Amino acid sequence: MPFRYRLQKVLDFRIRKKEEQLMVVQKAQQAVYEAQENIRKNEQEIQNTKTGMRQADPMMYESYDKYLNHLWEKAEELEQIRIEAQEQLDIETEKLVKLEQAVKVLEKHKERHKEIYIEEEKAAELKQYSELGVVRHFRQTQEKLEDEEVLKKLQQIEGENGY
Repeated sequence: MPFRYRLQKVLDFRIRKKEEQLMVVQKAQQAVYEAQENIRKNEQEIQNTKTGMRQADPMMYESYDKYLNHLWEKAEELEQIRIEAQEQLDIETEKLVKLEQAVKVLEKHKERHKEIYIEEEKAAELKQYSELGVVRHFRQTQEKLEDEEVLKKLQQIEGENGY
């Protein structure tokens, strides 16, 4: 009889949950990358605006200042978004680690039970071979005894007949 793990459905469920959580972690990682990319683009826009301000007409300085203030506020907002995304990524990663540990625990449990099963199968096989050996030995002994009885009877018959 092949090995059947009694908690296989639980193991499969935990593996499925781990894979789902891995997808959530990947989405959270993507959100962090996007936030970092938005911050980089905003910083580039700030640098471009500063460069443009140096070459602009002095009448436009006030507009450039307002736009730069807007970009700096946007930079703070983007940084806050990145921090929140990083915190969410950390939370989701922690959940993933816990789910991976739960899967590993069950996989080790399954492996131990499989080893126990294999040992039991070997023991049962050895017992069966041992029983076969005992039966065989008993049969051989019986046959020898029967042969000896037949020889004794033959000798008795020969002794009675004078041979």
